[in-house]
Amino acid sequence: MAEALNRPAVLLVLHDVAPSTWADYQPFVEAVDALGSVPMTWLVVPDFHRHNALDEHPAFCRLLDERVARGDELALHGFFHDDQEPGPTSPRDWFMRRVYTHEGEFYRLSRETALARLRDGIEVFQRHDWPLHGFVAPAWLMSDGTRQALRELPLSYTSDPQHLYRLPDFTAIDAPGLVWSARSAWRRGLSKIVSEQRQQRWRQAPVIRLGLHPVDMRHGFSRDYWLHTLQQLLNEGRVPMTKIHWLAQQRGQLGSAA
Repeated sequence: MAEALNRPAVLLVLHDVAPSTWADYQPFVEAVDALGSVPMTWLVVPDFHRHNALDEHPAFCRLLDERVARGDELALHGFFHDDQEPGPTSPRDWFMRRVYTHEGEFYRLSRETALARLRDGIEVFQRHDWPLHGFVAPAWLMSDGTRQALRELPLSYTSDPQHLYRLPDFTAIDAPGLVWSARSAWRRGLSKIVSEQRQQRWRQAPVIRLGLHPVDMRHGFSRDYWLHTLQQLLNEGRVPMTKIHWLAQQRGQLGSAA
C-alpha cells in the first residue's frame, strides 16, 4: 500500500467546461474513457460568457452528474469566465487584460464582489448536489480581494499554473503543469516544443498536471498531443487522479510521516 501511495501521479484537468464547449471535448473524453479508469477534474463555468447558464441545459447537467458518479471531480472555474470590469488603468493591467487574456474575470474584483460571485457559484453546485472542493480562477488570475474572499469560504484548494494552494491559508504545493496556447499554428508548434522539454525536466516530479482547453480540442495536432502524452505518462507508471484525490493523499502522507 505504501508503495502505491508513493507512485507519481498525473492529473488530467479540463478547463472551461460548459454546454457550448462539450462538443469540443466529447471525442477526447470518449478516447480517454476508452483507456480505462482515468478520472478527470472538470473546471465548470456556471454561466460561460453569460449565455451558457447551466440551469438552462439539463441534459448537460445530467452528463456532469454521470461524471461525478464515475469518480470525476467538478471544480468551480469562475462564474462567467469573462472580464467586464472597468478598463485597464496601467500598462501592466492593459497587458494582462487585453494581451494575455480577455477572460481574467477575477483579476480586478474587490473582496465583496468576488465573495458574492463565488457564493453564487457555490450555490449552483449545491443545487445540483455536486461535491465542491476547489476553485480555479479563469486564466489563474486573482486579485487580492479574491484571495481575501477565498479565505472566508468552505473550499479546500485553488491553483496557479505550477502550484496547488490549500485553503484557507494558501499553503503552496508544487504541482507542475503543462498547458498550451493553441490559437494559431505557430503557437501550437511552440507549445509542443516547450511542453516536451518540461515533461523531460519533470520526469521525477511527484505529480504532473495536464491543463486542457477547448481550443486544444479543435486541432488534431494539439488533441493528439494530449492523448499521446496522457498515454505516455500512464505507461511510465503514473497514477491518474483528480486534484482533490491527490491533495487528500498528500495530507494522508504528511499525517503518517508526523
